[in-house]
Amino acid sequence: MKFGVVVFPGSNCDEDMVYVLKNILKQETVKLWHKNTDLEGCTHIILPGGFSYGDYLRSGAIARFSPIMESVIKHANNGGFLFGVCNGFQILCESGLLPGALLHNNTRKFICKNVYIKAATSNSLITSQVPANKALKIPIAHGEGKYFADADTIKKLIANDQILFRYCDENGNVTDEANPNGATDNIAGVCNAQRNVFGMMPHPERAADKELSNEDGRFLFESILEKTLA
Repeated sequence: MKFGVVVFPGSNCDEDMVYVLKNILKQETVKLWHKNTDLEGCTHIILPGGFSYGDYLRSGAIARFSPIMESVIKHANNGGFLFGVCNGFQILCESGLLPGALLHNNTRKFICKNVYIKAATSNSLITSQVPANKALKIPIAHGEGKYFADADTIKKLIANDQILFRYCDENGNVTDEANPNGATDNIAGVCNAQRNVFGMMPHPERAADKELSNEDGRFLFESILEKTLA
């Protein structure tokens, strides 16, 4: 198992992700520069948060055409593990690897705060170790985090069990009040139909270190290790 964290101009959560993978989880981890095309033998590719290419046009719209994305898309289409967080989620949607789109928050303002999410399924590589109905406190930091998909797509996501997380309150109740950005059906993360590509807006890498007094994000990383090493 080898993790590769892709770095785009404007990425600002790559170091956080590398720190968690390498220092806390003790996994072999390398950075992959956006201008390269070699995935360096990585089995697990991660697209981190940030503002790739300054978020000009739409968030993730330019990064989708980076040289490395040709290799990343091929990796995903061959069944390889691919995980996008925040801007990484936006890039995955722009690439067509995940359904839906990320729109401006309902408030039209950038939101940076802790929110609560709970797993909508245990049948995925990143949620298998998340306790059922547990509200995880995970930070968000985005201006375009409102997940949107048309009614037919939402029906398919539900039918195929592709919704990973929904925003909830601290007691695990999925309510409009607990929805920080207006996301359709409170959706905070989804996976593809093949269940090897994952995307979410909240930042689990910012909640995976005891020094931060919050390790709720570790459930996701431990799920990846548990399922992969099983």
